[in-house]
Amino acid sequence: MTARTLKLATFNINGVRTRLPHLLQWLQRESPDIVCLQELKAEDAAFPLQAVNDAGYGALWRGQRAWNGVAILARDADPIESRRALPGDRNDDQGRYLEAAVHGLIVACLYLPNGNPRPGPKFDYKLRWFDRLIAHANELVRSGHPVVLAGDFNVVPTDADIYDPRSWRKDALLQPESRERYARLLAQGWTDALHERHPDPPLFTFWDYFRQHWQRDAGLRIDHILLSPQLAPRLKDVGVDRWVRGLVKPSDHAPAWVTLGRSASRAKPRGRSKRPTADAG
Repeated sequence: MTARTLKLATFNINGVRTRLPHLLQWLQRESPDIVCLQELKAEDAAFPLQAVNDAGYGALWRGQRAWNGVAILARDADPIESRRALPGDRNDDQGRYLEAAVHGLIVACLYLPNGNPRPGPKFDYKLRWFDRLIAHANELVRSGHPVVLAGDFNVVPTDADIYDPRSWRKDALLQPESRERYARLLAQGWTDALHERHPDPPLFTFWDYFRQHWQRDAGLRIDHILLSPQLAPRLKDVGVDRWVRGLVKPSDHAPAWVTLGRSASRAKPRGRSKRPTADAG
């Protein structure tokens, strides 16, 4: 963060304990001000808080054993939790959504269900979760606050956002129901930041581990950063830190980021982060 800009990133880390050295290396090299992490794959007690604090970041997180899990990190500040679960289903206990106030923004970190295999209950759950997100996102837009929705949406918005759609036609990431919901979300007034600044060629964020997708740059764009109408005019730049995907034993995602013009808001100085008590939504 400079006096004029703020950098926010999203990164599906695919195991925060396994990929902790990568996370710390990336934080040191790129110095994002706000980070949304997905797929922690760790229970709350296993989150590496001390290492994150030592790197200069406060943290909120919602873990889950072996699967899912999301976190929000803030450089030199403590994120202030506003919501710990997506509203609309009190029986949904999966760690997929976390929302906080940080550096003058409302930041929602999300890990939308993959939905495979389809048809079936996993795809049905994906669509229900997406509908809940759309409903809550509309409330966030109507709040008038500067808001970011960032994370792994598990949606390839169009055929232009994938290296070759032909072998993925049956995948949940490309289904018309998924894409229609993503378009409905944008219709509320959200700006897809990566597409806005880099529509052609697209900025890929995910490369499958199989069939040499990384080596062939056979990527997909499924990690998105959406800016509310109040925040979109502050968009300065976007990018993907592809070098992280090229590390040894990497996540299959690379961090995507935006830089935003600064407002006059001040962040809460960082104290000692701790696992928050939840709003069950």
